[in-house]
Amino acid sequence: MSEPRRPRILVVGPSWVGDMVMAQTLFAELQRQRPCDIDVLAPAWCRPLLSRMPEVRQALDLPFGHGELKLRQRRAEGRALRGGYDRAFVLPNSLKSALIPFWAGIPVRTGWRGEMRYGLLNDVRKLDKERYPLMVQRFVALALEADAPPPALESIQPPRLRVDSDAVAAARADQRLADDRPVLGLCPGAEFGPSKRWPEYHYAAVARHWIEQGGRVWLFGSAKDRPVAEQIIDALPEAQRGEAAILAGATSLEQA
Repeated sequence: MSEPRRPRILVVGPSWVGDMVMAQTLFAELQRQRPCDIDVLAPAWCRPLLSRMPEVRQALDLPFGHGELKLRQRRAEGRALRGGYDRAFVLPNSLKSALIPFWAGIPVRTGWRGEMRYGLLNDVRKLDKERYPLMVQRFVALALEADAPPPALESIQPPRLRVDSDAVAAARADQRLADDRPVLGLCPGAEFGPSKRWPEYHYAAVARHWIEQGGRVWLFGSAKDRPVAEQIIDALPEAQRGEAAILAGATSLEQA
């Protein structure tokens, strides 16, 4: 007797690094409920993250820039996916993010109400931010019945990216990073500038405390985050600066 077919699920993923990492809580909950094949539709830069999530079967590149509508292309993308999935989860709250699952004809399309997406989504959830204060709760709640109580934080499996020891060793060797002390990674940048960023002097205070405990600090980010990383280093006592390394702009997301 053949085994029953695994459910096929399409997730329209978020467009930010932190949100995509937190989305792994949803993938883990779906696999916990019932083994399934999960494909994630997201910007191409997400592929290194998704490849390290064992819950995900494959990443599908979303060929649109942030904010681009491109209705004709989205319709074509949706039609190309017809018949491939049993259910979709749409994590962004924008109207355009719900178009591809709709045009793909996926039978059940779940997401928070967002930009008035009735019709595009047929399993629409109303978001009460007081009931779901944390992003991980909002992601996991989509996998539950609409009338289920909010998931307790202690019941949510934390994100855990799978990285093999050879990849770790190669990344360390590439950046000439020692492994003789505990490392604290800091990501001080923000996409929308200082108004969304924790002040650099707070990061410096955290770094100073960690180094005093015998650790090292690595500062991650893109090339445009390098100035704030340098400000953090400059705010450290001179004797500690050798224990902090700026990797902003020096690593790929995969290496980071």
